[in-house]
Amino acid sequence: LDGVMQAPGGPEEDPTGGFKFGGWVVPHTDEVFGQAVDKMFGQPFDLLLGRKTYEIFAAHWPYAEGGDDTSIAKLFNSTTKYVATRSTMELTWTGSVALHDAAADVTRLKREDGPALVTQGSSDLIQSLLAHNLIDEINLFTFPIVLGKGKKLFGEGAKPAAFALKDNRVTTKGVTIARYERAGRWKSARVESQ
Repeated sequence: LDGVMQAPGGPEEDPTGGFKFGGWVVPHTDEVFGQAVDKMFGQPFDLLLGRKTYEIFAAHWPYAEGGDDTSIAKLFNSTTKYVATRSTMELTWTGSVALHDAAADVTRLKREDGPALVTQGSSDLIQSLLAHNLIDEINLFTFPIVLGKGKKLFGEGAKPAAFALKDNRVTTKGVTIARYERAGRWKSARVESQ
């Protein structure tokens, strides 16, 4: 509820800044949640990841086929992974491409004919994309918990923008799932007293 998006998948996933609340998604998953994830990955897509999320994913997904995560693993392993990084580290996960200027490279990719770019995690990258108005759609999963501290979805660099609600549902465990599309500039109005 407070916008924290850090370490959803496991307790040791991202302890940056002393974060101790990792693994908060799994207790809130149900069939509706699974259907929403399947729908999100049911269209052609490439992954657009920050370096830290890439490292977490690259340590898991190439080895996940044959387990409970087989369908997502096959999708992630077969798609192109664009990785925003300032590092010269070798990207060992098959199909990985380094982006050294995230804003310019994502702008270029958006002009090309290709599948949607889907970002998961990658809080630092998301801040850069928001600051450069490069996000067209947000699939927002809001969980009925407050963590208080941690990496947040909307940081100080986010520019004012309007989004329109295109789809929404609530899971049996209270997770609100909403899909928003970019809707131009934000608007203001004065509250009229009666």
